[in-house]
Order: sequence, then C-alpha cells, then structure tokens
Amino acid sequence: MGLFLIGILGLSCLSTSIFKQQNQALAQQYIQTIKHRNLVIDLGNGSKTSAQLTLPAVGEGPFPGVLLISGSGAVDKNETLGFVHKNGPKPTTPFWQIAQYLSERGFGVLRYDKRGVSANYTLDTNVWGNSTTNDLIQDSKKALNVLIQQPEVDPKRISIIGHSEGTLYAPRVAIDNSTKVKNIILMGALAQNPLTVVEYYQDVFLPTEYAAQVLDKNHTGLISIQQLATDHLLKNLLVPSSVLRTNNTKDITNTLAKAFGNSGYISIDKQLKPLLIKGYGNITAFNLLKCNTLVICPILWRSLSSMIPNLSIIGNVSKSTGILILNGENDSQTPVQQAFLLQQRLTEVNHPDHTLITYPNLGHVFYPSSQWSTGIGPIQEYVLADLYAWLEAHSGLSHSYVTTASTIGENTSSLNTNMTSPGSSSKR
Repeated sequence: MGLFLIGILGLSCLSTSIFKQQNQALAQQYIQTIKHRNLVIDLGNGSKTSAQLTLPAVGEGPFPGVLLISGSGAVDKNETLGFVHKNGPKPTTPFWQIAQYLSERGFGVLRYDKRGVSANYTLDTNVWGNSTTNDLIQDSKKALNVLIQQPEVDPKRISIIGHSEGTLYAPRVAIDNSTKVKNIILMGALAQNPLTVVEYYQDVFLPTEYAAQVLDKNHTGLISIQQLATDHLLKNLLVPSSVLRTNNTKDITNTLAKAFGNSGYISIDKQLKPLLIKGYGNITAFNLLKCNTLVICPILWRSLSSMIPNLSIIGNVSKSTGILILNGENDSQTPVQQAFLLQQRLTEVNHPDHTLITYPNLGHVFYPSSQWSTGIGPIQEYVLADLYAWLEAHSGLSHSYVTTASTIGENTSSLNTNMTSPGSSSKR
C-alpha cells in the first residue's frame, strides 16, 4: 500500500512539473520582445500611406534604423504574399519577418504600404494605377525622413533594405542622401533593365528552357499537348485563367489544341516560344487604359523601361556606404546573374565595402525553390542571421562581420569566416 501511494504521489508531482513546464513554455510565447508605433506618411498631393515602426521592447535607444522598400506589385507594408482569409492559413509576410527579427536584436525598423495600397490588397486604383518610378523613389525618401525623425532612432546609423523592384530604388535613395544613409542591402537584386532583360527572362527564356530540359525528355524538340495540359508551370502561362479555374483537364487540353493545332504535339522553337514572346509583348504593352490590377500597371511599366539600369548607377553610391547583396541561386524572378553583375561593377569601381552572398536552392523570397519557379514560405533563418550579422557590424554594434555557420543540405557549404576585407564575396 505504501509503495502504491508513493507511486501515485510521484506521478502527481511529475504531472504537476510537466504542467508547469508546458505553461512556462506557453507563457514565453507572450513575452513582449518588440514594440511598435503606427504612423502615417504624407506622400504629397493628397496621398497618404500607413507605416509601422518596430523597436526593441527594452531600452530607449537611440537604435540604428532600417528602412524597408518592397518589391513589385501592389504590396502592403508586410510584403504579404497572398490574400488573408478569415479561416485560412496565414500568408507569408517577408517584411514583417525581417522587421521582427531585426527589432528583437536592437534595430528600429520602418516599413510602409505602397502608395494606393492598403491591407489585403485593397486599392485606390487612381493612385496605384498612375504610380511612376519617380513617385516610388520619392515615397521612399519621405519614409526615410520619417524614420530619421523618430526619437528612438539614431539618424547617423541608417540602413536601407530593398527587395526585388525595391533594389532599383534603394541605391537611388542612398545616392541622393549620402550623408544620411550608412548602408544599403539589396535582396533579390536587379542590375539590368527589368523590362527588356528580366521580364523577358521570366516570360520567355525560362519557360522555353523548362520545356526543353524538363518536358522534352527525348530531346526531339517537341512536347505533347496532353503533357502540357497537366504541367502547372507552363499551362498557367498559356491558358486563360477562366479556363484554368474550371480545373478540367479536357477543357484545358482543348484550349491548347485550338492554340497549337490538333497534331497532339508542339514544337518548342516554332510554336511555344513565339507564343511566349507574344504574351511577353502583351504584358509589357504601354497602353494607358485604367489599371486596377495588383501587378505592375502600364504607366509604371513605361517608367521602369526608361530608368537608367542599376548597373550604370551603382558605382555612384558613396564610398562611405556599405553594400550587401543577397540572392538565391534558384531565383527565377531576379536571376542570380544580376547580383554577379552588380558585384563585378562594384569591384571595377573599387567600392571599398561591398559583399555578395548567394544561397544554393533558395528562390526569390529566400525560401527553398526549384530553378523554374518561386517557392513561397518564410525567409530561411540562416539568411536572416547573415543579414543581421552584416548589419550588426555595419551599424557599430560589433567590430567584425562573421557569417553564421550552417549545414543546409549536401549541396550547401558551411561558412564561418570573418568578412572584414573590402569587396569580399561569399557563397553559401
């Protein structure tokens, strides 16, 4: 009896201990590590946009500041990738992830909605549809001034992070504010004209290569319509969305047969590529119809096409400004070769402080991806760790830049090297 009671008491104590540990672990999730302030940025001409500043939960600062400039399309301050549904899974929010990660580690971070855009892709079509690159650059400059004016932010330690299209604007803001901007970080970088080079790569070159390397297994130069009808990557480019929504393979097959003929096979060079080129022409047409789309509008396309490429202006960034370039090696939207070109140019002009890190197997949002399409998911932790380590060293929080050591797969090299020499480049 005594042993039985001891056993019961022992189990009871053990259960209580486990219960306390579980509650403690649960409570830790609610410990506040950052705080935030909602702001409104006056963009001029009656336009305003919402912004949020995140700060470390402890301390009054002044903290080094970071401004986030988002990529293409009608994205909000979190760069939310997908609609928010009431009972659905939460979409990926890269900019919220970056802001939280950096603010937990000592930075004040400002992010803002694009002009004409608010939460869940709600659009002011007049403002968004008439946006130009100059508007977006000026918006970034106004956001920079708002960040600098915050009492918790050190105006002498300001960095700008641009992603995708935002990498076109970050260097220009830095060049025009060389005494204010200490560092720029380009994630998913653009070097050449986004319309004539990168968009063509996305719309024509990459799908043609995919058809030849993946679908044409016998190297005949032909792919079957039946094969195409079930291939998610290519059918989405070639079949109208109204037909795709039916999810009916027969309807999709019939639509493709009408476009390519009833032989059952398609020539990659003679039929598929010309059709892709035609689609590219439609996407990049400079018609001035009212734009209510979530992607790039015609007026913005026109101004993007007339921009001086980053490759021509990156050398004008002040020698006192540190530059970090991060790119996934499987980026199908801003291919890694764009980052290599920027690195080469910075080396050519002897910029004293620039670093390139590329990541095998990662795509445009720094999530595991194939070379053919962008995987959507959270930024990998080791990318955030590299971003923080570089910013920490370049914001006076430490004396050297050390990349984090990690093993990410059999094709990925581990790295733990001091990166203090000018013009250094590393490959993850």
